[in-house]
Amino acid sequence: MAALSLQEISTQLESPNLRDRMVALANLRHVAAEDAVPLIKKVLDDESLQLRSMAIFALGIKPTPECYSILVKILENDPDYGIRADAAGALGYLGDARAFEVLSRAFYEDTDWLVRFSAAVSLGNIKDPRARQILLQALDSKEVVLQQAAISALGEIQDIESVDKILRFAQSDDWLVRQRLAEALGNLPTPKSVSALKYLEKDNHFNVAEAARIGLKKLEEIGNQA
Repeated sequence: MAALSLQEISTQLESPNLRDRMVALANLRHVAAEDAVPLIKKVLDDESLQLRSMAIFALGIKPTPECYSILVKILENDPDYGIRADAAGALGYLGDARAFEVLSRAFYEDTDWLVRFSAAVSLGNIKDPRARQILLQALDSKEVVLQQAAISALGEIQDIESVDKILRFAQSDDWLVRQRLAEALGNLPTPKSVSALKYLEKDNHFNVAEAARIGLKKLEEIGNQA
């Protein structure tokens, strides 16, 4: 099937049929960012939350200078928590260091755990070491998913000093928490990380043991490069 022209996509984005609009938006993945973004903007206020969610994600992977400010506005003002969470996630894809303050504020002030979760993940994605304090605080969250996000993000920002703080999760009842820990330790080259990964390598959950094996291999490679 031939790719649609920009004009055809633009027309299809205005179709009363949701499926047409979704197909048109999906077609933009092969289009250059500067051509795609003006068309993505057409459906940012669509009545369909699913389509809006797709459009926000698209802004994260089709970066132009205006994507950052559009996403910040959505994160700070949209009444729908799912849409705010999408915007926080998309800011992480942009990898723009300016997002540190915005994501931090969302983490501290948003009332919904999903938005806070997305903000924590994105703080890891933008790899800003200033996120350390926020992420350490998230380790004490009542929501297990926030703990998972914080462990992963501390690995992403390569915060060696947090190793002692995250090792307590090696005994977690939740295998996903243990898996996130194994993945994070693979980015944190310390003797304690190696010991913990050898312990997690014997975990009775395959995913955790596998993540620990991969983590040990990564640490070995880092050691060889040093």
